[in-house]
Amino acid sequence: MEEKVEHINHYALNKDNFKASSNGHTSFNKVGIVGFGYVGQSIGRMASTHGLEVSFVEVSQHRIDQTMQMLSKELDQLIERWGMTNSDKRAILSRIHGSTDYNVLSNSDIVLEAVKNKTREDSVEMRKTIFKKIENIVSAECIIATNTSTLLITEISADLKNPERCVSFHFLSPAPEARIVEVVKGLYTSDGAYQDVCKFARLLDKRVISVNESPGIISTRLVVPLINEACEILMEGVGSMEDIDATMRMGFGLPLGPFAMADKLGLDKVSSWLDNLYKEFGDVKYKTSPLLKKLVRANQLGRNTGKGFYEYDEEGNMIKSTLP
Repeated sequence: MEEKVEHINHYALNKDNFKASSNGHTSFNKVGIVGFGYVGQSIGRMASTHGLEVSFVEVSQHRIDQTMQMLSKELDQLIERWGMTNSDKRAILSRIHGSTDYNVLSNSDIVLEAVKNKTREDSVEMRKTIFKKIENIVSAECIIATNTSTLLITEISADLKNPERCVSFHFLSPAPEARIVEVVKGLYTSDGAYQDVCKFARLLDKRVISVNESPGIISTRLVVPLINEACEILMEGVGSMEDIDATMRMGFGLPLGPFAMADKLGLDKVSSWLDNLYKEFGDVKYKTSPLLKKLVRANQLGRNTGKGFYEYDEEGNMIKSTLP
């Protein structure tokens, strides 16, 4: 059987081949990101590492400065681990630019929304507003995507003039290390837009997992019930937190146990995902554990705040359990 060869010039990482053809096949030269938190930074870093220009939108100049400092610190940690050089870091940062003005996205080939989840109702309306702002700025060929896993791209894009170029493009966390990306084709999504997003994923060295549209898709629907059930087992006194994590790590080969995993994802995110899925499906397995709610209310959200189920130092290294 003849092996199919995909030529690098199809990716067209130059401005001469910017325009998309009528059947899709967009070239990728510039990436826009709305929301430059942990996930947005990860996406931006990956795109810049692969030679793409990145423009992102944040709510204030203070937030822009803060996120760039966080990204710089993360790159420094890679340098310390011999994962890159100082010149690599300078090149990556030189291709990333932030603004509070959506016009910075105007020449983007793809714009990814990666804002932080709130309640389901607020989150849907917020994303609809963001998508409309993006649509008013970008070209007709530009793909508009969301990184959300528990909300539907069909619902978010329904009010747009051209919803056929909208796709759900879910990066697992941490995005640079995850080898896959889940791509969801909504009710309005065209075949061309879907194929273009798959090409973009391959450009970032990700394997595409094609998913039928459903709240939580594959990854979130599997992970959050695991974390929720681990909380229930702990509250029942079946085992200690460390032993529950060790069981899943050493017994099933997971890189992290459910509590350490929750801390890495962010307990506020896990809680929000559970709330969204519970409202969508009404299944008690998605009803947020009181223990998880307690930690979120105390602002002990995991690694980002230094405390969650475990306590962490400034470098994100686990120190000890925070629970008795």
